[in-house]
Amino acid sequence: MKSATAFRTISEVSAELNVPQHVLRFWETKFPQIRPLKRGGGRRYYRPEDVELLRRIQALLYEERYTIKGVQRLLKEGRTADPTPPLPEDADDEDTPPADELMAAHTMADGGEPTALPGDLRHEIAMVLDELKALRGVLSRLSGQNGRKG
Repeated sequence: MKSATAFRTISEVSAELNVPQHVLRFWETKFPQIRPLKRGGGRRYYRPEDVELLRRIQALLYEERYTIKGVQRLLKEGRTADPTPPLPEDADDEDTPPADELMAAHTMADGGEPTALPGDLRHEIAMVLDELKALRGVLSRLSGQNGRKG
């Protein structure tokens, strides 16, 4: 499997998004924000940010049922360029309480005592929290790389 920062060919993106290659080429004509690098023979290489934008366009068109014009308007307004809110500058893993503390703060029962979460739910929440921390690290590294490009 390629790294998250690797460029992808049109066939790889097509397979990953389950969208035909001709549709990806069509979207390039409708959404100028999609700018794959083109090499010899017109071979396309999509940057990770292109793939994320294509994924967002796909979701807007196929899942949220927007029209092409509707998605174009959203992109023009900048409402889908970064669907996730930015991390605060001072966000740090040390500031994040351990999963056990987060789960201990679960909804209070009638008597004001914390209610217990089932073990499988506690485990799932802990796994999600760990994954989110890892993703935050990846995003932090990527934003650091983008800042160094000149």
